[in-house]
Amino acid sequence: MIPFSPPYISKEMIDEVVDTLKSGWITTGPKTKLFEKKLAEYCNVPKVLCLNSATAGLELALRWFGLGPGDEVILPAYTYSATANVVMHCGGKPVFADVKEDDFCIDVKEVEKKINERTKAIMPVDFAGWPCDYESLMQCVESKKHLFKAKGENQEKLGRILVLSDAAHSFGSLYKGKPVGPFADITVFSFHAVKNLTTAEGGAMAFSLPESFDAEQVYRQLSVKSLHGQSKDALAKLQPGNWRYDIVEPGYKYNMTDIAASLGLQYLKIYDKVLERRRVLFELYNSLLDNEIFIRPKGKSAERESSYHLYPLRIKGFDEKKRDELIARMAASGISTNVHFVPVPMMSFYQGAGYSISDYPVAFSLYANEITLPLYYQLKDEEVKYICEELKKHVQEIR
Repeated sequence: MIPFSPPYISKEMIDEVVDTLKSGWITTGPKTKLFEKKLAEYCNVPKVLCLNSATAGLELALRWFGLGPGDEVILPAYTYSATANVVMHCGGKPVFADVKEDDFCIDVKEVEKKINERTKAIMPVDFAGWPCDYESLMQCVESKKHLFKAKGENQEKLGRILVLSDAAHSFGSLYKGKPVGPFADITVFSFHAVKNLTTAEGGAMAFSLPESFDAEQVYRQLSVKSLHGQSKDALAKLQPGNWRYDIVEPGYKYNMTDIAASLGLQYLKIYDKVLERRRVLFELYNSLLDNEIFIRPKGKSAERESSYHLYPLRIKGFDEKKRDELIARMAASGISTNVHFVPVPMMSFYQGAGYSISDYPVAFSLYANEITLPLYYQLKDEEVKYICEELKKHVQEIR
């Protein structure tokens, strides 16, 4: 049996978690703060805030920016539902844009068509670890500044649409030779169990706002929002005589624990090695799969390099029915596969809200014949070869 994406857990990671458990400090504390510092250094951004999920980071960013009823947020139709759900949570309206056929990422030309006076944010998604075209997106936002109608202090200070990157898949991806993180106003990563770097559950916000914002101040504001609106966290309250605190707003419970941060700290130590192994496996897949039959995903170009989080393969001439049959046959061969993703407008809740996948033909065409193959650090070359052999056999039989 070849699983789809089991986490890699080393002895060093286990020892680090045990050290935390023995320390007597298991919630947000010194290891979470250290993890934030190390992440900021890795991404070359002034501050990082760790949270219990990427979803929490996306929602906190939108609420901090003042998103509310009547406001619109543009995002790709091809993403996981969390990207759209957080907009709904804030009372805003998700405005879906179609994606580019060659890389699954949001089409900036489609974004440009949808910007209006109600647009408050754009949420690009780095699909499968492949960075979106941040430069073109920022140029688009600048060209539409005259349409932006600010409400509230943070919107006034920014003076344009917020670019909030859903980089759940792309920690360690490269854009113009630098790690993803500083290219959007706020970039949100996921450390969920299936991600390249995992804390079991977790996420982080990387801040790269213009100089008109004080990164330390934004970090503190969002730290308060992430912990019930409490003026001091537990670590600060523990200092002698420093117990008294205030609730300054009705915040949320989104903080990361030191147990989770322990895993993340150890993962960071080997992360370059993890990325290199995933790249080798990705390229092995590409070398074994014929481009006459398959549409292989991108891994690297002159300006971008993936984090190799997923291997999203497309089968030429296949539709949903044939793709689903292929998934069943692969399972019978002991190989777990997946589909990334069912476009959000196809989900029943969003259909009920008035969205239709017919408005996003590229997203549907990518979804209909996509199958995601196993890709993880401890996957063996021999297993990749077996996967490819079984895949080609089943595709031929279904054809």
